[in-house]
This record gives sequence, structure tokens and C-alpha cells, in this order.
Amino acid sequence: MGRVSRFALLPLLAVLCVITLGTADTQARFNDLGHKLMCMCGCNQILLECNHLGCPDAAKESQELQAAIGKGQSDTAIMEAFQAEYGPTVLAAPWLSRFNIVAWVVPPALLLLGLFGTFFLVRKWRLRAASMPDVPDDPASRDMRERIRRETQI
Repeated sequence: MGRVSRFALLPLLAVLCVITLGTADTQARFNDLGHKLMCMCGCNQILLECNHLGCPDAAKESQELQAAIGKGQSDTAIMEAFQAEYGPTVLAAPWLSRFNIVAWVVPPALLLLGLFGTFFLVRKWRLRAASMPDVPDDPASRDMRERIRRETQI
């Protein structure tokens, strides 16, 4: 009798494990997506970390997120639905689209291009600078330099 009851509990244990794993997966997705969204109440905090007392939006958004996960929607579909409903400010970090990649890459690239251009321009100017003529070493030049020093007191 003891042996039979053990084998009867084995399928129940397997079903319980599968249900628990699904719940953990759902909770992990909720936690992951909730940290990728912003609370729209104006507190500028992550949705799951909004500590705004009596926040009218955090509970509503969390319920929408939980319902979307419960329907089995993909992460991308959920994020797109939130962006369509609340606008792009609901995303904690912008999506990597063509425009966003350009917006992140072009300013530093232009800065580096400007620095390199300035470096090469200054280098070119230095190489092109006229050298000072040799100072003649005749007695008239020495007398003239001495007179300039006396008059300027250098």
C-alpha cells in the first residue's frame, strides 16, 4: 500500500512542478518587463519601483502588464502595446531602431571627426609656419639689437 501511494503521488508532484515553473516564468517576465517600463504618473520612476503614495497609474499599468502576460503575448508585443497606448516615454530605455542607433552613434562620431580634423589642421599649420630668418652676425645688427634692448628695457 505504501509503495502504490508513492507512485500515485509522483504524477501529482510532476504536475505541481510544471505549474510552479510556469508561475516562476510568468513572475520573472513580469519583473523583467516591469523594469523596462516607466510609471506614467509623472514620478519618473520604473513601473515596479514607483513609490509614489497613492499612485493612480502604477497599479493600472501593472494590471495591464499582468493581463498581457497572462494572455501569452510576446515581450515585444507587450512593449509595443504599451508604447502605442502611452507613447514612447513609457519605455525606460529606447528600442534599438534605425533612428535611435543613428541618434546614439552620430554625435560621438561627429565629435571624434572634429577632434581629428582639428588635430590635423593644427599640425598642418605648424608644418607650414614660416621659420625665422637667421640673425645676421655683423656689427651693425649687434648695435641695432643692443639699442632695441636699451630702449625697451628688456
